[in-house]
Amino acid sequence: MADEKPTIAQTDKSSEEYDKSGYDSMTGAERGRPQVVDLNRNVTARIQNPLAGIPRATLLKNVEDFAYEAGMAEHISLIQKGALVAQNPPDFEQIAELDEDEKAALRNEALHKWRQPWSLYFTVILCSIGAAVQGWDQTGSNGANLSWPRDFGVPNEGEGATDYNTWIVGVVNAGPYIGSAAIGCWVSDPMNYYIGRRGTIFISAIFCLLPVIGSAVAQNWEQLFVTRLLLGIGMGAKASTVPIYAAENCPAAIRGGLVMSWQMWTAFGIFLGFCANLAVYDVGDIAWRLQLGSAFIPAIPLLLGVYFCPESPRWYIKKGRYDRAFESLCRLRNTRLQAARDLYYISAQINEEAAIIGKSNYVTRFVELFTIPRVRRATLASFVVMLAQQMCGINIIAFYSSTVFVEAGFGPLQALLASFGFGLVNFVFAWPAVWTIDTWGRRTLLLFTFPQMAWTLLAAGLCFLIPEDNRAHLGLIAFFIFLFAAFYSPGEGPVPFTYSAEVFPLSHREVGMSWAVATCLFWAAVLSITFPRLLRAFHPVGAFGFYAGLNVTALVLIFLFVPETKQRTLEELDYVFAVPTRTHMSYQLFKALPWWFNRYIMRRKGARLEPLYQFDSAVAADQGAVVVTVKGGISH
Repeated sequence: MADEKPTIAQTDKSSEEYDKSGYDSMTGAERGRPQVVDLNRNVTARIQNPLAGIPRATLLKNVEDFAYEAGMAEHISLIQKGALVAQNPPDFEQIAELDEDEKAALRNEALHKWRQPWSLYFTVILCSIGAAVQGWDQTGSNGANLSWPRDFGVPNEGEGATDYNTWIVGVVNAGPYIGSAAIGCWVSDPMNYYIGRRGTIFISAIFCLLPVIGSAVAQNWEQLFVTRLLLGIGMGAKASTVPIYAAENCPAAIRGGLVMSWQMWTAFGIFLGFCANLAVYDVGDIAWRLQLGSAFIPAIPLLLGVYFCPESPRWYIKKGRYDRAFESLCRLRNTRLQAARDLYYISAQINEEAAIIGKSNYVTRFVELFTIPRVRRATLASFVVMLAQQMCGINIIAFYSSTVFVEAGFGPLQALLASFGFGLVNFVFAWPAVWTIDTWGRRTLLLFTFPQMAWTLLAAGLCFLIPEDNRAHLGLIAFFIFLFAAFYSPGEGPVPFTYSAEVFPLSHREVGMSWAVATCLFWAAVLSITFPRLLRAFHPVGAFGFYAGLNVTALVLIFLFVPETKQRTLEELDYVFAVPTRTHMSYQLFKALPWWFNRYIMRRKGARLEPLYQFDSAVAADQGAVVVTVKGGISH
């Protein structure tokens, strides 16, 4: 191997073979690293830096070969300095090649983690504005449900209401989620492969713009259903791509806070949708058309602004276009040194992934979601968090709050005002997660908020038993629904899309995210179709109690199958998901759970929890105080 000339093959696991004799096909040991963790079965739960242990001379030679083969010979010195920093991040002060300005930039990266380039914030915020389409459409149809069924001759309440009409209303409301789960999510993988993240977002924005306008001029429920199916194609492709795009662009320390802007803008779209519902309440027969059509507004800045953003550097690396990846990273990082460091580090870990993935196509990548152990564990975890978003019951409020409040005895205007309050609470309480998602962690937020959602939803349902002539009836129902939203917004609201966007290796990231989003939106479609009939059969008490029980079920699934991912680079997560599921479950049941009981129920302050993950020295030192918190257990 030492006598062979290294070549950089394109690291596109979608369709291209790796050059088995070149740089990209070298394992960590071949590059001089003495011990490599098995990325399929990491029974020791070690988190390893792919550059750790490589002798300095070997590392610098590897970088030189990399730079020549990538066509970046003019940047050899810079990439070598970046590689030295990436090999042992906390010891950058000891690297003689770094000047004082470069060391100051690396210090600021740790001390002021939110001090990032404007281009990074612009990219994440602009693209996540597209999430407002989802939120706005949900609430537009929420208010429109009070009017369009009667206009189209399918009333689902009052005079003329039938079970058949109830199913029709549910199916029309489910249209975007059927379109997403059946088509939109799955076309995102080939679209990402051929036209990149930005191109996919641009096409999806078109589908989020034109069908919304079409829904406003529909002449019967069949036309309305078709326009909402087309909207679903855009929603699915966008929801499968934007969180990935944001996750791939963001530094690990703040990735969760920035990627969750997707949920922030979804919540903001829900809030704006309720505002629009109220604004057009008194305009007459066209009110529901304006409520549906107004959702086109957030699609416009997404459509126009996405090409002002840099393409994902990881997508460029996947295509073997290292020079373009470096240009993107220079826009997304504060200094060229940090860009060079991330370029080489990402490339090194992607090469490690190549050793277990090899070549594949769309069909084989989908099959590998369930056959490659490391990928299968990510598939299971993303499935659980996405399914839990529908099990928690948030969308029975987001889709049908106006209907639920009318059932509680509110008038139409009162129901819209109460729904507006729900939207406001949902948006305001999403803000704390910007900070807590990367400090408390994804898993901890879920384990704390699900029990709270269970009892608040059950309490809201039981309040329907209070006589309607009692003033407490309406007030308590609204109060507990608002409290439920306050617990949902910082937990199960932002976590699923943030989590699913980061857990898959680059080779399977698009198809993995497609799977996760399709799971979420398929069950959203099921919920949308079934809830009107469920409400009619079970009445509000039974319906709310049913979803309260599902919250408890989701809590158990999360506890057993969802590892922590906070403050790990996307590449280091390969080692987290290489830990066997049985090892993770055993740790949670027999170590983390007894520790939690002793510490918080028995109040034994001396209780100690043995960590699950064991960090290599360079990785552990890079985490600093965070090492104590990333344990994968109940408390982080």
